[in-house]
Amino acid sequence: MNRACCHKVIVSSVFFFLALSLPALAQQGTNPAPAGDRPSQALPHTPQIPIQFHTLANGLQIVMSVDSHVPIIDAQVWYHVGSKDEEPGHTGFAHLFEHLMFDGSAHVGPDEHSRIIEAMGGFDNAETNDDVTVFYETFPSNYLERVLWLEADRMGSLSVDEKDFESERQVVEEERRMRVDNSPYGRVQEDLYAAAFVVHPYHHTTIGSIADLDKATLEEVRAFHDTYYRPNNATLIIVGDFNPAQALLWAQKYFGGIPRSPQPIPRVTVKEPPQTAERTVTKEYPGVPLPAVVEGYKMPAKFTPDSYPLDLASNILAGGESSRLYLSLVYQQQIALEAEGFGNFTEDPNLFWVLAVMDPPHTAEEGEKALDAVLAQIKDQPVSDKELQKAKNQEISTFILGRETDEERASALGEAAVLGKNPDLVNTDLSRYEDVTAARIKNVADEYFIPTHETVLFYLPLKQAQSGEPGGQQ
Repeated sequence: MNRACCHKVIVSSVFFFLALSLPALAQQGTNPAPAGDRPSQALPHTPQIPIQFHTLANGLQIVMSVDSHVPIIDAQVWYHVGSKDEEPGHTGFAHLFEHLMFDGSAHVGPDEHSRIIEAMGGFDNAETNDDVTVFYETFPSNYLERVLWLEADRMGSLSVDEKDFESERQVVEEERRMRVDNSPYGRVQEDLYAAAFVVHPYHHTTIGSIADLDKATLEEVRAFHDTYYRPNNATLIIVGDFNPAQALLWAQKYFGGIPRSPQPIPRVTVKEPPQTAERTVTKEYPGVPLPAVVEGYKMPAKFTPDSYPLDLASNILAGGESSRLYLSLVYQQQIALEAEGFGNFTEDPNLFWVLAVMDPPHTAEEGEKALDAVLAQIKDQPVSDKELQKAKNQEISTFILGRETDEERASALGEAAVLGKNPDLVNTDLSRYEDVTAARIKNVADEYFIPTHETVLFYLPLKQAQSGEPGGQQ
């Protein structure tokens, strides 16, 4: 049964090498060379995704895209609730419900949802992050009605009893121990975000706190579910080989009777106050093999105008072994074993990361100076036409290769519909990269890569003379 939690953690590929779960970064880049602000070559035409959009009377949004090349469908339900919607002292609830939603509903027993999907010849899974919780399944297209019934049953009649709550709480806590507490670099994101965000709930991470989960009550957990897992806080995505008119009738039949929330869905409205000075945190932990330095710069949200040049800047700075960071710190200066960077683009403003894992005896402080020098260079030396075109080519590759399957297209539609509030962004987003010039990349570097927007984390091995629990100094 494919029930593995797909909780996404922001980390670099070097930490994967050190036994962490780290997403891969794009492989692209070139030697920097000064150049004027000439627009790069126009991007080629990319395939458009056909879209139909509907909203039921109870508020459920439905996004459909037909592709009949193969008799397969991917269906996804995006609940607009993630860890940022949790109250202080109640962290980990969204992640907990990623697990609880498989524990049975009015007409489906515990774990039967996945067994039914597997009996069709399909597979299912789920994931949680800061902003959303997503449940998805890929299956033969003649089973669409049954899958819609399954998703509607757990949306409208999820069973959460004390036994399931206790069992899944232990599963989530063990997942945290494995991924965070007992992993050498597992606290990187948690420590960085705790220092970088003061009032915004990105301050805490999706995996949650064991202390918060231990003190949670069944009544509190049920109240969280009753608030957020409603049709007017959900988007149903259907992509593949199906008749959209028939699919809409089935969606109305099975989801239409589920009542919407009687109250407006609570939304995070708090804004992180402007950061006015650099923040520095030093942490030491047992089991950390090499010193590392991570810098997080406040940056705007996904789909905002500045997110596009910042995304391209991340490719130029850190897109592979020929990127500026890798060339400088690893090849030329030979002070680091790894140097990377990326933007964590989310619904609300988040952080642009740059990091280095040092090659002893070189220190994390040396790494900080070297990272800052490369960021200063992208302000002082405009990116070349060749660098810019390579970064744009990487986006073309991501758009085309990342939408070859029904699941990938459905995920892109869900992200655009829920986070971007416009599913057609899947067809227009690439043109916004095309419009980026070298001058715009310099402008966003000048605006965001500055000390007053920066939080620095020195993540160090515990000194030989020390022992005991992880600690740190600020």
